[in-house]
This record gives sequence, C-alpha cells and structure tokens, in this order.
Amino acid sequence: MSNSYRFHCPVKIVSGENALDKLAGEFKQLGGKRIVIVTDQGVAKAGLLDLIQDAVAESDLAIGAVYDRVPPDSPVSAVLEIVELYKQHDCDAILAVGGGSAIDTAKGVKIKLADDDIDLMNFKAVLRMVKPTRPLVVIPTTAGTGSEVTSAAVISDPGKGIKLSLISPSMPPNTAVIDPRMTATLPPRLTASTGMDALTHAVEACLGIQKNPISDAVAAAAIRLIFNNLVEAVRNGKNLQARLGMANAATLAGIAFSNSMVTMVHAIGHSLGAVCHLPHGDAMAICLPDVLEFNLDAIGQELGELLLPMADATEYVQTPESQRGMRVVEKIRELRKTLHDLSGLPITLKEAGVSEDKMSAVAEISPKDGAAFYNRKKFTAVDALAVLKKM
Repeated sequence: MSNSYRFHCPVKIVSGENALDKLAGEFKQLGGKRIVIVTDQGVAKAGLLDLIQDAVAESDLAIGAVYDRVPPDSPVSAVLEIVELYKQHDCDAILAVGGGSAIDTAKGVKIKLADDDIDLMNFKAVLRMVKPTRPLVVIPTTAGTGSEVTSAAVISDPGKGIKLSLISPSMPPNTAVIDPRMTATLPPRLTASTGMDALTHAVEACLGIQKNPISDAVAAAAIRLIFNNLVEAVRNGKNLQARLGMANAATLAGIAFSNSMVTMVHAIGHSLGAVCHLPHGDAMAICLPDVLEFNLDAIGQELGELLLPMADATEYVQTPESQRGMRVVEKIRELRKTLHDLSGLPITLKEAGVSEDKMSAVAEISPKDGAAFYNRKKFTAVDALAVLKKM
C-alpha cells in the first residue's frame, strides 16, 4: 500500500426523516424545472411516487414524465427509451427513485443526454466523457447498493449478452436525498439482503490494497450503523429511526468502497451472479464470512480493528489482538443467522438454490473479476472452488 491516496465524493447528501421536503429546492439550485422520473414497477406499486408528488405539489418543480418500467438489469434499451421520453416532454433534469437498477439506468441517461454519440457499451468512451451533464437527483428505496454516491453504473445489453460496470467522473448524481420513508415498504427478506450488501461494501473497503484513512473512517461509521440498526429494520420495517440508520449506512459504505474498491467477496459474488443468477445481496451474505476467513492470514490485523464498530469497547479490549479477526468473522455469522431466522435470508449456496455442478464455472471466472485485483491475497480458481464448497 502506498502512503498517498485520492478520496472523492462529489455528491451532495440531504438526509433525514423529512428529507423529501427539500427535493424541489435541490432541483431549483441545480436549475432543474421539469423532471423525468426514472423508477421501476415495485416502487410505483408501493405508492412511493405519491410521496414524491406530495413533496413537490406546492413548488415550481413540474413532473414532465414518468418512466416506471426499469427492469432489474438496467438494459441499454431502457436508457434509450428514457432519453426519448425526456426530449419529448421538454424535461431539463432527471430524478431516479429506486434501487441500484433505477439509479444506474438514470446515470446512463445522464451520459447519453450529454453526448448522444457515445455507445454506452464502450467502456473507454464512457470513462472519457467530459461534456456538461443534466442535473440528476437520486432517492434510494433500498439500503444496500450505495449507487447514490458512486461513479459507477452496471448497464446491460441482453441482446448481445453483455453486462458492463461502467465508470465515469460524469456519472455520480448531483444530489442524493436520503429519506427513510422511501425504504419503509421494503420487505424483511430484501431489507436483510440489501443490508448485507452494504455491510460487505463497508468491510471490504477496509481490507483491500487501495484502502486509505478516510475510507476506513467512513466505512467504520457504516459498520457501526449496520450492527445497531439492521436487525431492527428487518424485525420492524416501520421503525423509521432504524430505516434511517440503514439508509445512512448504505450511503457511507458506498462512499467508502467507491474510493477504496471491493475485493474477493465481490469477485466471487459477481461470478455467482453471472453463472447462477444469484441476487447480489444474497451472494454477499453467503460469501462474506467464508471469504474473510480464507484471507485471514493476510488481513487479520485490519479485520480485527473492525471488531470495535461491530461490538462494544469492552468486547474489543477483552478479545486478544490475535483473535479479533476471527471474532469479526464470528460476529458476521451471528448477524447473518439472526437475519436468516427473521427473514429467510439464505446463508448457504444450497439454500439459495445453487447447484454444485455450477461451482467450477464460478470458481474459474472469479480470479478474473476486476474486484480480485484489489484483494490483499492473490487467489486462484482452485482457491475459489475450495471457498465455494465451504459455502
């Protein structure tokens, strides 16, 4: 690890139990007067758009159009449809309401509106895009991906079988509005899954070769919030204090990992998603403790420091330094078991319906995933297969 580092978070964060009340004012500051809303059917059916309409009802902000058909994998076709909708209705700004897919799709719209000649499936072209962009505000409805503060978006082209994780300095939203009412309808099972995604972001942010003092501090704050709020958010989804704690945690974890990057847990998790179509949060829940245990000889000291935000000072002090790393793994397993009992969150590959005959294919591509580069300990397909069998 180098002593020099860069830390970047250009997104303004507006957070609180009535943060939506600030929405019209945020667009006014950005020069947005007529918005296209980008969302999905789940958000629309949950009635969450009513909260948006109420928030802007007595303001000068107009809702020009609503696109509520974003599918789970953010296809480029949806991006192009929204660009046309934006133009047809004379919009001048974008509002994304939803989980990672809606936000990623809106980021693609932002890039395409800035430069219509860009092919979103061309990684280098997107990375180098420098033209001025339209205002983008995002309202997350899950507490997991951290997409509201990252410069990355996953866009797919199902027709060509392509799924790219795109990165651009032009990609981050201008503003993220974090309001716990927007996550209050998330079912317990999804609350648990997305919460484990946020926890994995925060833990891995502290362990890779690109970690730095600022990402460490932000990630530790996220871990503390998750251990203090996730179980309650799963048990009682209407507890807005727990929901706000988790929403803030997911945002903090997103800020941390977008600077320090993620590691082997994500490398295997991405591969499980690609080969077995395992939902990302479930993959993180299943992978996290076993992958950490595999890496213990290389990350033990850094991992051990995470016992403090996961527990109390007494447990940290009373646990010998050499045992803290393994205690962190145990704490994660204990949390995961509680979530499993409360919501049915799968904690083994078998429970998730992943068959053993897919393991070799998953193991083969895991070391080639971009996240593998940031892992402190180099691993092979043989290593990955051994860890997968433990899962």
